[in-house]
Amino acid sequence: MAKPIPDGFHSLTPHIVVTDGAAAIEFYKKAFGAQELFRLMTPDGKAVMHAQLRIGDSVLMLGGEMPPRALSPKNRGGTSVYLHLYLTDADAAFDRAVKAGCTVKMPMSDTFWGDRYGVVEDPFGHQWSIATHKRDFTQEQIAANAKEFMATMSKC
Repeated sequence: MAKPIPDGFHSLTPHIVVTDGAAAIEFYKKAFGAQELFRLMTPDGKAVMHAQLRIGDSVLMLGGEMPPRALSPKNRGGTSVYLHLYLTDADAAFDRAVKAGCTVKMPMSDTFWGDRYGVVEDPFGHQWSIATHKRDFTQEQIAANAKEFMATMSKC
């Protein structure tokens, strides 16, 4: 049986920028079951300068915007990074995130590389891929599965 979290992977290890740190902390608690570990406010006490949350076995660091150096995806015009969560029950986590306010970008499905996988976008513009590893394939099998998948997609 495949391990739900493959060797060498952790749930999450990024440092993200958000428009409203306090709101993001509360949202990630609700959407992903995050536990707040640390919060540092700006000297005026009005904004979160840095925070650390635990999601699964990993820490997510976040901070508020500091233009022009640090902008959130909302003010940058989008993101090119997915925050990837490997969890034991991707479907339940995906449903929880959607109920908390995430937008579905890719519905949950079984993938050609062996994961149960879907993508959501949070209200702060960050995209989260959520997965449970279900089946181990060799690199050759994944390549063959991908070729078959792409051939099927081109017929749509």
